[in-house]
Amino acid sequence: MTVRRKCLALVTVALALVTTLGAPAAAAPACAAPTPSTTRPGYLVADPGCDLSGTPFTPLTDADGRTLSRIHTGVRDGAAYRVEVPLRWNGQLVVYAHGYRGTGTVVHVDNPALRAHYIRNGFAWAASSYATNGYDVGQGVRDSHALIDTFRQVTGRRAGKVIMSGASMGGHITAVAIERFPRAFHAAMPYCGVLGDTALYDYFLDANVTAAALARVRIDLPLTPPADYPQQWRARVGRILPALGVRAGSAPALTAAGRAWSDAVERRSGGDRPGFDSAFAYWNAASSLAPLSDLPFLFGLYPGLSGGTGGIAPGNVTDNRNTYYRLADSVLPSLRELKLNAEVLRVQRTASADPGLAGIPRVEGRPSVPVLSLHDIGDLFVPFSMEQEYAQRAARNGRAGLFVARAVRGVGHCDFTEAELARGFDDLVSWMRTGRRAAGDAILDRRVVASAAFGCRFTDGAHTGFTAPPCPASSRPRTTASRP
Repeated sequence: MTVRRKCLALVTVALALVTTLGAPAAAAPACAAPTPSTTRPGYLVADPGCDLSGTPFTPLTDADGRTLSRIHTGVRDGAAYRVEVPLRWNGQLVVYAHGYRGTGTVVHVDNPALRAHYIRNGFAWAASSYATNGYDVGQGVRDSHALIDTFRQVTGRRAGKVIMSGASMGGHITAVAIERFPRAFHAAMPYCGVLGDTALYDYFLDANVTAAALARVRIDLPLTPPADYPQQWRARVGRILPALGVRAGSAPALTAAGRAWSDAVERRSGGDRPGFDSAFAYWNAASSLAPLSDLPFLFGLYPGLSGGTGGIAPGNVTDNRNTYYRLADSVLPSLRELKLNAEVLRVQRTASADPGLAGIPRVEGRPSVPVLSLHDIGDLFVPFSMEQEYAQRAARNGRAGLFVARAVRGVGHCDFTEAELARGFDDLVSWMRTGRRAAGDAILDRRVVASAAFGCRFTDGAHTGFTAPPCPASSRPRTTASRP
């Protein structure tokens, strides 16, 4: 080793010691360029000591600038990680799983939304970039579970209890992780999560095929979509939108067919509930969240993409052969409803949710620990019906008592205030410690979901874009003040 390399190594060790011991902050080191993955050819791993914006990851401090935590960063098996431990650690760890990040080739790790809440209440946390991007839930499960051992290695201490948490795809990872590694976790908090595994892709399919049928535009779903299929789909959408009265980038002026489509989407996404019209308008604007971002969101997830998962699943995972599309909650179906179900394109899956960690891992609905989840009732990306799907599976498995869902009156995806998330976490911790089940919403009761006050109990703060009658004073949430 040259003298120059020795000096660089000594500087690196010194900086690590300063960070680990929580000493007065020195000048933050410059961010390093992404490095090639050692496990995934073609992937790059971003510097875990910096955010993508170039902001260094440093220990949390209080209002007076005093250090509250020690941090550790590194790369393990092609995945970057961050670990943060409060100076007054309570012996418990939160493993956080991030959501879907597209199909780029640079992986990066960032902080959980409740970082400050965890540290100020004595909880350590750990997060991974995962070694891959895409909808690779299995890799997310493996890398998130590995954080428990990483935590022990970098801190020299073993966590007494571990809570698994994650947002969006990270909610799917959370639900799978606690089933695949039931002895590793003591509680779980998914939010805005894909708790119904392939049911999410069925929902995307449902939205597209019902729109086409009601607009009387013929579509197909080739098992192997041709390279120009996105362009073919755009052409069909160009005929579907006017028939429905949906206009990209502006509020819809729905035709009779468009109102019927809205009714079908509402029932496939969670049922008749407050604020749906505002959610429908919000999600029918063009959205950068969709692969075809120049189209209204649900059309940007064209049927070919719904079945194909970017190479993660081995084939088409969608199926609607036995789906009956409802346009109203009345006992007797309307002629339009009967006609829709007779004419809609029917699709058969060629691949199913995987019982292991390949493809799209199946969520069995067999939690062995308390699970508390939150979901926006106006989310039409990962719809509220994901909560209902998980609740039904848990009930079939005799685990209904281990699952609590909370509805939040928002239209966005993962649109939660810190107060909503903090209250959920605090209540989950209390449930884990005392055994007294946390409060939740009766999400499988259609009358409760359809009531004007649904979602009021656990909504705490403003949510832009959500429009519904105001919540009754008696249903407003308490102020989050509990300390676990």
